[in-house]
Amino acid sequence: MTDRAAYPDTKLLIDGEWRAGAEGKWLEIIDPATGDVIGKVAHATRTDLDAALDAVARGFKVWSATSAYDRSKIMRKAAELLRERAGTIAPMMTREQGKPVAEAKGEVLAGADVIDWFAEEARRTYGQVIPARAPGVMQMAVKLPVGPVAAFTPWNFPINQVVRKLSAALAAGCSIIVKAPEETPASPAELIRAFVDAGVPAGVVNLVYGVPSEISEYLIPHPTIRKISFTGSTPIGKKLAALAGEHMKLATMELGGHAPAIIFEDADVDKAVKLLAASKFRNAGQVCISPTRFLVQDGVYDRVVERFTEAAAAIKVGNGFEEGVQMGPLANDRRIPALEPLIQDAVERGAALKTGGRRIGNKGNFFEPTVLSEVPSEARIMNEEPFGPVAAFARFGSVDEVIEEANRLPFGLASYAFTGSTQTATRLGMEIEAGMTTINHIGLALPEVPFGGIKDSGHGTEGGSDAIDAYLVTKFVTQTAA
Repeated sequence: MTDRAAYPDTKLLIDGEWRAGAEGKWLEIIDPATGDVIGKVAHATRTDLDAALDAVARGFKVWSATSAYDRSKIMRKAAELLRERAGTIAPMMTREQGKPVAEAKGEVLAGADVIDWFAEEARRTYGQVIPARAPGVMQMAVKLPVGPVAAFTPWNFPINQVVRKLSAALAAGCSIIVKAPEETPASPAELIRAFVDAGVPAGVVNLVYGVPSEISEYLIPHPTIRKISFTGSTPIGKKLAALAGEHMKLATMELGGHAPAIIFEDADVDKAVKLLAASKFRNAGQVCISPTRFLVQDGVYDRVVERFTEAAAAIKVGNGFEEGVQMGPLANDRRIPALEPLIQDAVERGAALKTGGRRIGNKGNFFEPTVLSEVPSEARIMNEEPFGPVAAFARFGSVDEVIEEANRLPFGLASYAFTGSTQTATRLGMEIEAGMTTINHIGLALPEVPFGGIKDSGHGTEGGSDAIDAYLVTKFVTQTAA
């Protein structure tokens, strides 16, 4: 078993000071593998939020006046510190979130790559010089930071979900208040500590925890906040986007998905099964871009289901610190009661339970990797995001049929396909209604590529060269000689 780091109590960061909440409230942190209380996190109340708002306003004045060159240097230092501390941070993440420690360390290191990407983007927020109609007139379009940002992030990727928003905001010259997840607070706090230790001025980055609805409903309408970014469920995202709209705030929304994974008869079946099984059960399926609806052409359906079932049954489930464990527990005690009715409903509607479907033991939130076959389209699991280690399989005949099924739901985040036909691949790339489509490999979520959805899966991107634009405004300046 890998050594477990001591799990720290997590404080708020306000105006450069790590501190308890003004009212002395704390929330308990539960280890999802054992059910034990392992620590606590400070609970922010209105007094703390007001202090954070004052700090973020002052921080914006300082940071927006800092050159892009200097912002980039500080961010690169933060990335270096995060890499150096990965071995300490990863066990914290495993204890609070459950994923295997190697997977947690990979998330920390990937976060450092994201910081490096945006550090470079900070120096490339180019504007335009626009040809004038009259002599002696200079016309410029310049990019300026939008202002203080409020970011809201979930528990499934405690660092990954914060680092994209934090890095984009800082690269653009914005200050930020991060409302990180109360269930997994220590690892995002360590991410932010890397920025503080790298030299980000006081007030530029602030970190709070508390009651999510109370914090969002106070920060979003507040006149200090000029932009919000949210990752989470579609229903909550719609409410927050509406609230932002009432106050004319820019909003980036990365919401739920229900990703189709399409396998054609001409695909490399072994490759498809290997890659999709690894993607499906990563982080116990608690991934917004996880493949969930497996649509397989008739000619290879039985073979794909058989091999995928074998792959699922072979996964070693256990405490993320144990050697050889490939899948840890679900992150909280809400997930198993959410999954069980979906599986039961599918079986009652005629689906075959090929493997899994049950809780493992009576301690911790462990659940078997699960495969359902012949799942009808009206089953709840084909319409509601499972957000867990459950793969639902259904047949299709033609390209037209599977594109229609892939586009049937209101979600449009990720999509996957495997085919040996360039013609089919081209059609899928253009016709599947999703913000991201990866064909014949798993190529999503790199720092340099777009990351985001369409339809009910949100709007805006948190990756690639467009990501920083959400934190900038275009200002037109025209002048002549006095």
